[in-house]
Amino acid sequence: MADVKEIDGEVKEGRRERKRRQTRERIEAAALALFLEHGFDGTTIEDITEAADVSKRSFFDYFPSKEEVVFAWQDNFSDELVDAIAAQPKDASIVEVIEGALTSALLAASSDPQRLAIGALIRDTPALCARDQLKYAKLEGKLTDALYARSGGGEEERFRLRLLSAIVVSTLRIGGERWNEGPQELSLQDFAHRVFEQLWTALADLGTLLRQRNHDR
Repeated sequence: MADVKEIDGEVKEGRRERKRRQTRERIEAAALALFLEHGFDGTTIEDITEAADVSKRSFFDYFPSKEEVVFAWQDNFSDELVDAIAAQPKDASIVEVIEGALTSALLAASSDPQRLAIGALIRDTPALCARDQLKYAKLEGKLTDALYARSGGGEEERFRLRLLSAIVVSTLRIGGERWNEGPQELSLQDFAHRVFEQLWTALADLGTLLRQRNHDR
């Protein structure tokens, strides 16, 4: 009998979590739709709660501010990148892993019209632009963890991968800025490949200079 109660408790817990997830998704969907229709500054929390049919208290149970609705949705990219890294072939080099995973995640993101619209909303909203930079710090941490999970090295390896992740994420940011400047002659996949090619070449050139410096000492 105790086992039945335990199983029943687990089922009820699952239902509660599912209800919370559905409520959160409803708030998020309502907020994003309003942001895209009326602009971020033109949408109030009251507008969101009315559209989502929840109380203000319920809204703040899930999101501390309007900004967090946008960036909680945007954080999905980090999770998709982690999954893409884990899905790369086990015998792939770290260069192939990074380039393959990031290109895959970027192509998936660019195929979603809503993601593109939210990206434009962020760029056009001063209140969101500054906060947008924090996503790169989160992305750097998740990229480091995902690469480290594949390497199985020690703390020195983690430090090395953290440095590499910082460089890669900065490249992603700068490449994204270039891509958003205007129409490109290349497809997104070819553009990403060219940006990564420039990155790996720059790192290789620096490695050559370092070896020459050490040799001259």
